[in-house]
Amino acid sequence: MATVQTKYLGGLRTESLHIQSGSKLITDAPLDNHGKGEAFSPTDLMATAYGACVLTIMGIAAQTHGFTIDGTEVKTEKVMGTNPRRIVELITEFTLPHNNYSAKEKKIIELTAKECPAHNSLHPDLKKTITFTYRS
Repeated sequence: MATVQTKYLGGLRTESLHIQSGSKLITDAPLDNHGKGEAFSPTDLMATAYGACVLTIMGIAAQTHGFTIDGTEVKTEKVMGTNPRRIVELITEFTLPHNNYSAKEKKIIELTAKECPAHNSLHPDLKKTITFTYRS
């Protein structure tokens, strides 16, 4: 069974339906590729999925080990390349709340960041730069 159903709306826009939940989202081509940039582009969604996946897996690991990452934020920058046009780097900056994380908890967080399914599904040539800031 399909997970997502997507319809082309014209004008370089699509509407996708998450079949299980009924949630919808719109994509628009970016300004630098003939679009209006009025919604997430498909490559923006890749960057978003990557950051959300890493946060989710970090949350699972934290829950498993008895601590929390609630309030953690991630900023993801995608760097585009040409010939062919593609994402060549994802730069993610994680900011964790003041939580007095132990050295062991920090290690769990940082190792887990490289174990999410999105991270493991991306081509090895795609550079993934990850930084962590722990608020004090």
